[in-house]
Amino acid sequence: MLNQIKKIDWLMVLILGAFMVISTLVVRSATHNTNYVNFDIRTLEYYGVGFVVLLVMTLIDYRLLVKGWFIWYIIGIGSLIAVYFFAPEVNGARSWFEIPGSGLTIQPAELMKLFLIIAVAAVLGRRQGDPLRMRTDVTAIFIVSFVPFVLVMIQPDLGNAMIYIFIVLGMLWIGNVRYAYVVIGLGAVIGGLVLFVSLFNAYNTEIKDYLSDHSKTHWYERINTYIHPEEASADQRRQSENAKIAIGSGGLSGDGYMQGESKNRKFIPYPYSDSIFVVIGEEFGFQGAAVLLLLYFIFIYRMIIIAYQCYDLRGSFIIIGIASMLVFQIFQNIGMMIGLMPITGITLPFISYGGTSLILNMLSIGLVFSIRAHQEKYTMDT
Repeated sequence: MLNQIKKIDWLMVLILGAFMVISTLVVRSATHNTNYVNFDIRTLEYYGVGFVVLLVMTLIDYRLLVKGWFIWYIIGIGSLIAVYFFAPEVNGARSWFEIPGSGLTIQPAELMKLFLIIAVAAVLGRRQGDPLRMRTDVTAIFIVSFVPFVLVMIQPDLGNAMIYIFIVLGMLWIGNVRYAYVVIGLGAVIGGLVLFVSLFNAYNTEIKDYLSDHSKTHWYERINTYIHPEEASADQRRQSENAKIAIGSGGLSGDGYMQGESKNRKFIPYPYSDSIFVVIGEEFGFQGAAVLLLLYFIFIYRMIIIAYQCYDLRGSFIIIGIASMLVFQIFQNIGMMIGLMPITGITLPFISYGGTSLILNMLSIGLVFSIRAHQEKYTMDT
């Protein structure tokens, strides 16, 4: 046990501590003078649980999880099906299970990210670095990822569904996919996007009417606002426009901590969660945002170094899957706040308020540490 703890990447732990401080302070600023009291205290509590989860995960041999990948995958799929039938509807979506009497929620789509990463790593690991075969390997990975993608889309949860795609793309790239398959895949993705936009434009009214009849206009409004910002209503454009104005008002050094209550930010929903980057940009300016991005860069860089040093390719695949997940979440969350990406419910990793996403991220980093800690034992066993 002591030997495994010694192999923890302490620079990454230090950065996690910095994330904890940043998250707590910014959540406090975003929620003061609101009804969301003690969210900063709960953030510290979530981090406390998260560090315990990280340590426990570090001590577990990751190969046991890989061997039982199908069990984890079935559990994840079962939870995604169950949430559709038994979870309460919030903002037009069924995505969370409520834990009675605790005030806590669990989002199966978050947990499915890790289960999907383990499943894809197990499939890729069968090739031992050899080029992937379309009929057996690529097709199997497509099926494994397509099922949870569809189940999350019908919740509807566009944000997490997009994350699944980028997790698989990152893992396929490092999994030695043939360039011909890459070209085919890019062609299919581009063609699919063009077809989607064409059908969306051609049947815009019919889609809107159908979803309105079923009270499912949530994702339609976000996509329509992104594709046709000039046609969107003032309410639909408000979040994106006010976010850009609030971030821009921070300038180089920001308005100062707890001083960023501009009239624009007041119209931005969930400033403590999905829109927390707005608070950082407004109160700490370009310098504060740059420091946060630098911390993310170092954090991801350390993960890639650990993946490079792995003897077991399955460990490398898992780490790249986790890195792909985090990179896309960072890009998507910040991108949607500055108008580069459509608005989704994706949180900013380690910074946004939220128990499920934080615990999942800490669990993922614990898995990275487990891979690093068990490499020596792996070489002795093989």
